Amino acid sequence: MPERIIPAAPDYQKCVDFHGHECPGLSIGFRAAKAGLDWLKENRAEDEELVAIVETDACGADAIQVLTGCTFGKGNFHYRDYGKQAFTLLGRRSGRGVRVCLRPGVLELTARHRQLMERIRGNEATREEQEEFGRLHRQKSREVLEKPLEELFILKEISHVLPPKARIEPSKPCQVCGEPAMASKIQIRDGKEICRSCLEG
Repeated sequence: MPERIIPAAPDYQKCVDFHGHECPGLSIGFRAAKAGLDWLKENRAEDEELVAIVETDACGADAIQVLTGCTFGKGNFHYRDYGKQAFTLLGRRSGRGVRVCLRPGVLELTARHRQLMERIRGNEATREEQEEFGRLHRQKSREVLEKPLEELFILKEISHVLPPKARIEPSKPCQVCGEPAMASKIQIRDGKEICRSCLEG
């Protein structure tokens, strides 16, 4: 049974359980989701009431999904490959939006923390070093959870055209591989209806 992280915050534990471990990036996503929901005065989306746009595919994106209820499967979770710790939440009912962006330096690690991370990535860390890294990682995560919100993020109200709701449409078989694909994703090439994966080789 894994250690329960913060008894007073079961929603944080849900994020840890979903992500698989506690880390500073997950804590950033947790705080960003909370800040965005509070700013919008919204609750977790059951369907597509909210839209989330994340500018990173790192750990924090998992906390955004857990807390906001925005997911790829519902079509209200959008990824922009910008490499930024920035998260936008939009409310369909209110039409309001907020972008929550990490301030510079918040995730700065100590030299020892970085050194241990590199040793772990290179499969060179001893058991003792792995345990030390775990302690430092959890400590950094807790710092993020306890830091005042204004020291973590810049929150900015935004006007954003809401993306359309997720489409449900029939599939068509690709005339190259035979696999079904959404009809709108099929393209015509040399008179054949071909899926994108076959077009890309």
